[in-house]
Amino acid sequence: MQRVMIIGQPGSGKSTLARELGLRTGLPVVHIDTIHWQPGWVERSREEKTRLCSEVEARDRWIFEGGHSVTWANRMARADLLIWIDRSAPLRFWRVLLRTLLQRGRSRADLPENCPELLANLPAFLRFMWRTRKSARVNMQKLVATAPSTCRVVRLCSNRDTYLFLSGIGPRD
Repeated sequence: MQRVMIIGQPGSGKSTLARELGLRTGLPVVHIDTIHWQPGWVERSREEKTRLCSEVEARDRWIFEGGHSVTWANRMARADLLIWIDRSAPLRFWRVLLRTLLQRGRSRADLPENCPELLANLPAFLRFMWRTRKSARVNMQKLVATAPSTCRVVRLCSNRDTYLFLSGIGPRD
C-alpha cells in the first residue's frame, strides 16, 4: 500500500480515517480542503486545484482524501487502494453539525490556517450537502465500478467496517 485514495461525502469520516491510516502506515496524508481553500476561506481556481491535485498524484506515496472529482480518474489510476466511505445522510449531517459546534472559531487540522469553523457558513454547507446527497453518491458508485484491477476497493458503511479495516492494517505507533 503506497497510494490510497479516500472518497466519501461530507461528514462521512474521510479526514479522520486518512489521519489514522497515515499514523498506522507512515504514508503522508493530503486533505483536499487544503487544496480547495486558501487561508481565510478563499477558494482556489479550478485550474489551480487541478494542478495541485496532479502534483500530489504524481508522488510515489500518499493518502489523498476528498473531492475535486475532475481529477478522480487520474488519482484512481495511480492508487493501489480506493476506500469509499458510504455513510447515511442523517449521520453525515449530524457529524457536520457537531463538528461545526465543537470546532467553532477554530481551524481544523484538515483545513488551511485561518479557516475557522463558522456557524454562519453552516446553512449554505448543509444546503450543498442536501442538493448533492444523491448525485455525489451515484458518482462515487460509478467511480468504484471503474476501478482498475490493480486497485483494491474497500467500501466502509459503518463504524464496525472501519474498525475491522483498520485492525487489518496494524496498531498505531
